[in-house]
Order: sequence, then structure tokens, then C-alpha cells
Amino acid sequence: MRKMLSVLFVLVLGVMVVQPAVAAAPGAQLPGVMVADAVKVTATVQAIDYAQRTVTLKGPEGNTVTLKVGEAARNFDQVKVGDQVVAEYFESVALYVKKPGGQPGAGEATMVKMAPRGAKPEGVMVNTTELTATVEAIDYAKRTVTLKGPEGNTVTLKVDQSAKNFKNVKKGDQVVARITEAMAISVQKP
Repeated sequence: MRKMLSVLFVLVLGVMVVQPAVAAAPGAQLPGVMVADAVKVTATVQAIDYAQRTVTLKGPEGNTVTLKVGEAARNFDQVKVGDQVVAEYFESVALYVKKPGGQPGAGEATMVKMAPRGAKPEGVMVNTTELTATVEAIDYAKRTVTLKGPEGNTVTLKVDQSAKNFKNVKKGDQVVARITEAMAISVQKP
């Protein structure tokens, strides 16, 4: 958790020069930022073992991987050699600084949607995590900030010169990071 907080808060304070691409939470103070990335990969089913619930996939660069498919994956029996497995991954990190108003915290929510029985296998999973830390100390001359996380741990971070709005961050402010990850997988005929 400490490493994740450190990385996220370095991002928050290191890229605050970027204007927000997402509406900030109520009471949020700008600057804020949203960083997003998406990847789409298509692989071909090379082999399948229904009894062991494994599938071997060949990626676009010729690499192969054998995966164990859990019992929760519906309609596995419909997957055939030669089918295309399309996986789309999206990740966004929304970061902002807000005035004091509560204790540091962490929360998480997950949503999963599976294909109905009888349909081609597919599924979507979305996971959102929110972390909040409080600015405990700030040194504008040295460009450092000390943050206290939800577990009481503190970390002092160097803030890059490109963070033009660093002077607007004050002791007691809260730094919030909302991370959303989404994965969609579908099986299609070639």
C-alpha cells in the first residue's frame, strides 16, 4: 500500500500543471489531472482442454500462453480452436487536491458482468479504488511535500519543477487519487 501511495502521490504532485480532464469531486480544489491508457489485444485459440479448463492463446507477435479458466467463466464449452479472444484493458487515474474535510482513507468497488448462459463467452470487470492522503508538511523552497496516508504512514516526496501549481497546495489539504481499471474479454469467430 505504501509503495502504491508513493507512486500515486508523485503523479499527483508531479503533473499538476496539466489541467483536469474530469470533473473533480465536490470541494475539490484544482489543479487536478486525469491520465488514461487503453490497450486492445487479439489472440487466437491454439488449443483447449475442457476437462482441465485451460486454453492456449497465440498473441499477435507469435507468443503463446496457456491460461486456466475459472469455473465462474460461463460458456467455456463454446470456445473452439481458431476462435479470436479479444481483450481490452482501460486504466485511468484521476488526481486532485482538495481542502481539508475528513480523514485519509481508501476504498474499493468492483463490478463484474458475465455473458448470459448459452451466449458466446464474454465478460467485463471494472474496479475503482480511491486513496486519500493529507498534506502534513510542505517546503516550497526545496519543493517537497510530506503526505500522511490512510494507515498513518507518511512519505516525503520531491515535486518536479513542471508542477506550476505547487504553490497552491497547503498543509492540511488532501490529495485524492481515484484509479479505475476495466477489462473486457470476448470470444469471436475469426
